[in-house]
Amino acid sequence: MAETTTTVPTAGLVAGGVLVVLGIGSYTLSGFASVTALIPAFFGLLIALLAVAGRRRDRPRLASYGIAALALVGIAGSARGLPDVLALLTGGTVDSTVAAVSQGGMILVCLLLLVVVGSALLGDR
Repeated sequence: MAETTTTVPTAGLVAGGVLVVLGIGSYTLSGFASVTALIPAFFGLLIALLAVAGRRRDRPRLASYGIAALALVGIAGSARGLPDVLALLTGGTVDSTVAAVSQGGMILVCLLLLVVVGSALLGDR
C-alpha cells in the first residue's frame, strides 16, 4: 500500500495541474469561444481533488480507482480528436489546432496517469 499512498496522489496532483493549465490555456487561445475548451481543466480539478483525498483519507486505493476511472473517461472522451491529432503530427491541416492539441494533450496526460496508477495498484498486491 506504500506506493498507492505516495505515488498516486503525487501523480494525480501533477497531472491535475497540467490538465488545468491545458484547459485554461485552450480556452484562452480559442478566444474564449467555447466552454468545452475547459473540459481538461474540469477533469484536472477532479483528479487533483481525488489525489488530495487519497492523501488524507484512510482509503487511498479508493481514490486511486477514482483517478484511474477519470483518466479512462478522459482518454475515451478525447479519442474522437485522434484523427485531428494525427493530421497535425503528419503535417496536415485541421479545423482547430487548439482543439487538436488540447485533445492530444489530454490523451497523453491521462494515459501517463493511468500507467502510473495501474503500476502502483499492481505493485501493492
